[in-house]
Amino acid sequence: MEYKKGYICRCCGEFHEELPMSYGSDAPVYFYYMPEEERENRVEMNDDLCVIDDEHFFIKGCIEIPVLDGEGPFIWEVWVSLSETNFEETIEYWETEGRENKLEPMFGWLSTSLPCYPDTVNHKTMVHTREVGYKPYIELEPTDHPLAVVQRDGINLNRIQEIAEEICNENNQGTDKL
Repeated sequence: MEYKKGYICRCCGEFHEELPMSYGSDAPVYFYYMPEEERENRVEMNDDLCVIDDEHFFIKGCIEIPVLDGEGPFIWEVWVSLSETNFEETIEYWETEGRENKLEPMFGWLSTSLPCYPDTVNHKTMVHTREVGYKPYIELEPTDHPLAVVQRDGINLNRIQEIAEEICNENNQGTDKL
């Protein structure tokens, strides 16, 4: 099956002019594990940073996947845990021009459950700080996990369409967004 501009979604039956080239999660997966009524007291969060119970620290970044037969990259915006030390250092340089040259890559654990892949939570990552205004680049440990494989080898537009349809189907069934 060759991808053409636009597609009729097998899930909703509607024509979509373009494929979504990025998806993101509003919070780390652990946020959704706690009772809703406790979140306000236990979580400090904005669009890029999250602290749970003053002891779990997360940053939002991008897993970028090369697109083999189109323009890319395809992006998953994900949350990654950091040690308290690395989180504090990230905050210290948050608005500093040239921060990408001052901060070494940091180890983190993937803290987002991605649809369309086997379990993605707690995969090893390296967080690469980028210039102010850009989310960090998240590099997955080079394993045989399908997400790590596509980050290395790339993805085609047909697979991106399958992902769009699977996410559409999950959203239509009332499941949480990423």
